[in-house]
Amino acid sequence: MIEFLHVFKSYGQEKNILADITFQVTAGEFVFVAGPSGAGKSTLLKLIAGLEPASRGSIQVNGQRLDKLSARAKPYLRRAVGVILQDTHLLYDRSAIDNVLLPLSVTGLPMSTAKSRARAALEKVGLSQKEQANPITLSGGEQQRLAIARAIVNRPAILIADEPTANLDAETAQRIMSVFRDFNRVGVTTLIASHDEALMAQHATRCLRITQRHFADSASSENRQ
Repeated sequence: MIEFLHVFKSYGQEKNILADITFQVTAGEFVFVAGPSGAGKSTLLKLIAGLEPASRGSIQVNGQRLDKLSARAKPYLRRAVGVILQDTHLLYDRSAIDNVLLPLSVTGLPMSTAKSRARAALEKVGLSQKEQANPITLSGGEQQRLAIARAIVNRPAILIADEPTANLDAETAQRIMSVFRDFNRVGVTTLIASHDEALMAQHATRCLRITQRHFADSASSENRQ
């Protein structure tokens, strides 16, 4: 499902943010990506989503090698990968439900079906009463939940989230983790970047841990320089 083989990532002449990263995630896994701020967690997720290219190495996602992906194939990859970034990129010129409808606008679904799915996604994250609200009127936590609804509405095969509970209170964070777990139980491969050790202790079945000098995979006894 996801394979990194000797992947490096740097920006310009700066030192590598990620260095010689190799791992595999099989379909249906639930994986945390852990590490201190600046270690490269967000970068790793962006590489998986195809939002940024690797500097060196090979990345395969959903059977596609990303550096060989044609321009025509890229939209199909993006439909298969639901992405929740720390910057939610919500559109403030339209309502909450219209933000959630965006990923469905290119699928050809009838509007009635699309709206039904959008409302179900909003209900999943506890925003069913806010569908007509402008995102700018929502709290930071509500905006994060809206971004999650937008990411899951297309029923992606892979769901990746960068610190999705960082701005949420403990009760809402648990609710959101339950949403991720529900999707994972029906086969959605899920990767979540987090620095919340308590949350990971409660939910993690596998952890990819990144520091400035090491990469460690809890599924393997091997630590890589």
